[in-house]
Amino acid sequence: MLSAKTIEIVKSTAPILEMRGKEITTTFYRNLFVKHPELLNIFNHANQEKGRQQTALANTVTAAAHYIDKLEVLLPVVKQIAHKHRSLAIKPEHYPIVGENLLEAIKEVLGEAATDEIIGAWAEAYGAIADVFIAVEKEMYEEVQEAAGGWADYKDFIVMDKVRESENITSIVLKPADGQALPEFKPGQYMTIRMTIPGEQYLMNRQYSLTCSPNREYYRISVKKELLESSPDGKVSNYLHTQLKVGDRLEVTAPAGDFTLNVMESEPVYFIAGGVGITPFMSMLHTLSERNPERKAVLKHAVKNEQVQPFKEEIKQLAQRLSNFEALFYMSDDKRKMTSEDLQGLDPSGIYYVCGPAGFMNFAVSSLRDAGISEDRIHHEFFGPAMQLEESK
Repeated sequence: MLSAKTIEIVKSTAPILEMRGKEITTTFYRNLFVKHPELLNIFNHANQEKGRQQTALANTVTAAAHYIDKLEVLLPVVKQIAHKHRSLAIKPEHYPIVGENLLEAIKEVLGEAATDEIIGAWAEAYGAIADVFIAVEKEMYEEVQEAAGGWADYKDFIVMDKVRESENITSIVLKPADGQALPEFKPGQYMTIRMTIPGEQYLMNRQYSLTCSPNREYYRISVKKELLESSPDGKVSNYLHTQLKVGDRLEVTAPAGDFTLNVMESEPVYFIAGGVGITPFMSMLHTLSERNPERKAVLKHAVKNEQVQPFKEEIKQLAQRLSNFEALFYMSDDKRKMTSEDLQGLDPSGIYYVCGPAGFMNFAVSSLRDAGISEDRIHHEFFGPAMQLEESK
């Protein structure tokens, strides 16, 4: 356990971390990759270039300073991050490297304000936080490896099919190269794919939601093609769309994530999606259609236009199998943009799942809160590193 003095010192640093946390984490990642370039085989380069990883880490460090005396408050966030770590094959030996470079970044940015006492307290606190992550991730590694068909780290899969779902989304069907049965996953989970792209020095990895129902034969992911000129994400998504062929191999980790649906519950379930945020909901809807087709389900999907609206025929087929299902679509180009009014008057006893880009997420979650939906009934997930939603006004 941490000493009272250590807790006092760490909590006293929360205000400065709120102000300069992003500066510290930006310095941290810059120095980390200079000293340990091999870690660029693990980290998502796009998240780095966009500053998302730096923001996410700054949020986490600041939250740790606030709650260092009651880390159990952070357990839901710890589990969310731990799922991502397990999916990326982060191991215990990585934590001392991160700790050393994080403390050095605090010193570099804060200068004389980072006294030996503060650095010592944070070193002790980081050790305690790292131990929590390592313990949680150990359980996750053991669970996935001990599951029927489970495996450790990455495994070779073969591309069996590619299907264009819309102007900018393509589905990829993958089967294990060794022909073994797969472990079942929970609807809403994602997996990491890793590949070598010609011309790139380091391995590239991305996490994509599974869009099929749990089964033991194949996995399906559905990938949005990003514009190369405007997004570093485009390197991977363009490769998958234009270069990846049926018969090619990809390295894959076992499914992970806690943004999942218990399909056998009876409460009405509402899926609120922005753009490609619909992907985890396809797995949930398919599973509902197979295991609990009478449960009330409502899909509200906001997209730019019909050309980028994916899964049109698939959703029609799902509607035939789900006896109490409604699908509503909102097209911003056609002046049918989703507004807060579209999220009013919904069933307060329902369960709400929200997924999409950060701006859409903040709009949808705050609208649900304003509509009187209790916090414990709203589940949300960003596509990217763990981030915080803006507080409702």
